[in-house]
Amino acid sequence: MIKKATDTTYADLFKLACYACLGVLLVSCSKPPEPPIPPTPEVGVITVTQQMIPDETDFIGQAEAFRPVEIRPQVSGIIKKISFTEGRNVKKDDQLYLIDPIPFRAVYLSSKARVEQAKARLTQAKQDLARVGPLLKQQAVSKKNVDDAQAEVLAAKAALDAAQHELVKAKFDLDNTVITAPVNGRISRSNFYEGRLVSAQTTLLTTIDQLDPMYVNVSVPENYLLRRRRELAEQKVQRPDIFKLRGTLTFADGSVYPHDGLLDFADVGIRPETGTLQGRFTFPNPGGTKSPGESSFFPGQFVKIRVKGFIRTAAILIPQRAVQQGSGRSFVYVVDEHNKVQLRPIRASTWHDKEWLIEEGLKAGERVVVDGFFRILPGVEVKAVPHQDEKTSPSPSTDENTAESAT
Repeated sequence: MIKKATDTTYADLFKLACYACLGVLLVSCSKPPEPPIPPTPEVGVITVTQQMIPDETDFIGQAEAFRPVEIRPQVSGIIKKISFTEGRNVKKDDQLYLIDPIPFRAVYLSSKARVEQAKARLTQAKQDLARVGPLLKQQAVSKKNVDDAQAEVLAAKAALDAAQHELVKAKFDLDNTVITAPVNGRISRSNFYEGRLVSAQTTLLTTIDQLDPMYVNVSVPENYLLRRRRELAEQKVQRPDIFKLRGTLTFADGSVYPHDGLLDFADVGIRPETGTLQGRFTFPNPGGTKSPGESSFFPGQFVKIRVKGFIRTAAILIPQRAVQQGSGRSFVYVVDEHNKVQLRPIRASTWHDKEWLIEEGLKAGERVVVDGFFRILPGVEVKAVPHQDEKTSPSPSTDENTAESAT
């Protein structure tokens, strides 16, 4: 009875061991569960379009007076009086200097007396000729007497002409002892004061700058001119007549001048020492006719001038955040027709507000990634959704030098 129970127990244990081995084999032979398929990454894209935009370029300019006038004496003499306040506005015909007029007045009066003397001599010569003329018919005088009388009349006329010319010169010298302002403007410091001897036409007494309007001179690089000529020939850019180009001024403190200027001069050749072409804009400057503190800008002042008038006809603009930098070049991520990401080298030239102007690498209709760069690599399939522009997006932290490096 005990032996039968033991045999039954061993049989049960054997069955349990077999079931355990079978379970282990089944578990070891089953496939591991497959990991979940990751979702397709979602990226924000914009569709590239072409548009007409103003193509404006900044240059450094220097202000210059519209008409700088040098004040020089026409006669030599001693400065007797100065009649202006330095650094103030003067009007045309205002008296500036007085050169001692006494010696010039004496010369004038002497010349005037010589004119009267020459007139008297001419009158006497004419009377003598009138007397001897009839006597020749009566053979009371010789032909030589008549010839001498005629010659005396001609000599008297010549002497009168010479005396009158000397009187004109003496009057000119006397009048020019008073030096007046030839134009309206602002007068600078005087180089000479009372008691100094000045020389005619050589001594620079002072200058008057006419400040309304004002000139702004700019130096345009040769490579800019060549690029513009190429773009105009390829009809990528349009512009009006060159002398209808406008300019906007920005001062050193960032303030913008409220009046636009017009290009009124372009040099005929490039300066070989600088490789630039000189241009000049004319700006109204109403403050130039007021007190010195109210003038908008001054001769010699450096400003930034933005040239307006060029229009780019088929411009491609993309947000600044879409342009990536790497290995010394600029590139963007483009989503192709199969929704796969491609890396595309580009050439970005200048800023337009918060966007890059793309010169090469993109065409209209292509989709450029703007958001979600950390989720993608070239060749990855993505889900492209329209990018929502952020109204409060931060302005680019780079300046125009970065625009050059992006090329």
